[in-house]
Amino acid sequence: MHKFVLLMKSRLLFVLRLFIFLILNFSALYIGVSLYGDGGNSNWYIELNRAPWEPPGWVFGAAWSSIMICFAFYMSIVWKKTSQKNFLILLYSIQYILNVGWNPTFFNFHYVFYGLLIIIVLTILIGYILYKYWTEAKFNSILLFPYFIWLLIATSLNGYVYFNN
Repeated sequence: MHKFVLLMKSRLLFVLRLFIFLILNFSALYIGVSLYGDGGNSNWYIELNRAPWEPPGWVFGAAWSSIMICFAFYMSIVWKKTSQKNFLILLYSIQYILNVGWNPTFFNFHYVFYGLLIIIVLTILIGYILYKYWTEAKFNSILLFPYFIWLLIATSLNGYVYFNN
């Protein structure tokens, strides 16, 4: 009976962590979207010379939603396994700020170069998190791959805009 109680407590704590990370991740998406104004529908963006491999607009919402769900699971798993919780919070917080900050930098202020710098740093940071917690997360690291791959694509899109406009 004692093992069952411990197992249930462990699962309940995991669900609670997952719920917290889902709220945080989707609040980042909400804040980011709130700060980008017309974003991809703005005249400024429409008139840019954009990458031929840019996906249709609806893909961005679907991709980011999926990424944030996977990232919440990943963070919930790593949180339980790591002894360096303060460092994990620091990395997560930097990721959060960079993720939210890219939207107004690129879309509202039209600072394409600074947007490129932000997304490069964010990509490196997510790559570092993937590397740093590989031993703790093991196979669960696959949950972070969509974020990392999407950032590589997003960096290429931002870079194309910077170098071709």
